[in-house]
Amino acid sequence: MAGISYSDLRTNIRNYTEVSSTVLTDAVIENIVLNAEYRIARDVPIDAYRKTATDNFVASQEHANLPAGALFVRGVQVADGTSTLTNPTWLEKKDVTFLDEFNGSRATGRPKYFAMQGGETGNTNTTSGAILLSPIPDITYVFKVHYNAMPTKLEASSNETSFISLNFPNGLLYCCLSEAYSYLKGPMDMLQLYEGKYNKEIQMFAGEQIGRKRRDDYTDGTVRIPVQSPPQ
Repeated sequence: MAGISYSDLRTNIRNYTEVSSTVLTDAVIENIVLNAEYRIARDVPIDAYRKTATDNFVASQEHANLPAGALFVRGVQVADGTSTLTNPTWLEKKDVTFLDEFNGSRATGRPKYFAMQGGETGNTNTTSGAILLSPIPDITYVFKVHYNAMPTKLEASSNETSFISLNFPNGLLYCCLSEAYSYLKGPMDMLQLYEGKYNKEIQMFAGEQIGRKRRDDYTDGTVRIPVQSPPQ
């Protein structure tokens, strides 16, 4: 199997640091791995966690709940009706202060702008993770939200692998080792070593996720690396 499982990752962390399970307990390693997963997800927007969800606005309600587990919103489309996503238009993202000024009279209609409000709290849709709308919807328009979800959490037995562990195992390991040496309070040279290794790997991973995956040879042309020619 390609990549690395949670069990193997836990073993590798203890082997690389040469620290036993009495210090790096299962609970401590679980937190180290979780910190690493979230760091990677915030360092690079990963295509595997790009999601979409379709729902209806609530008439006369100025906010719409985000999908469960949403990390950040990429864009919002709104239809001209209440049953299907027909003739969708993109909402313009603005600050809350802009929405207050634009719609001080709290007029209703088809939304044109949205702003972020609060933050997603976990695995259920809540009003603390929502988008504010202006104008306030006058009917239950269909809308589609494009977003990045929180990374899949690695767990013993129940969830041994994830996209990150299968496709970025070296970066995940280096990030975990950096977290582990930070927890162990050193040695500083080992902390710096694995922090440097992680930073190198995350740059290559970012080049794949937001570089190679976002272009093609037909549209963008083949990437060419300048080669210095010897002088004549």
